[in-house]
Amino acid sequence: METSYTPVDYAYREVIAEEIAKSTSGKIFYFSKTGVVESSEGRVLCCEEIAGRGLFIELDSQEKIRIDRIITLFGKPGAAYDEYDAFANACMNCAGPHGAKDDDGD
Repeated sequence: METSYTPVDYAYREVIAEEIAKSTSGKIFYFSKTGVVESSEGRVLCCEEIAGRGLFIELDSQEKIRIDRIITLFGKPGAAYDEYDAFANACMNCAGPHGAKDDDGD
């Protein structure tokens, strides 16, 4: 299920423009349409708006990635980095098999 496009801070668009100008090639981590973390490698050719869907980068592999779903772009934080980081900082289920125990170790 694809989420709605969320406008991104202009700073992320500037980073993309800089990487396009430098012809940087590398790895991009992002959330897929289903919310799974995926990665792609390549060079960003352009950033363009697709009407009704949002802003996308296009890689030299012809793959398109929505910019609000980018976790890292060539090692630099993207617009979805905070969302990704929240998973690592979230409290795990304390009632789970390795969760909190009471005072007598049970």
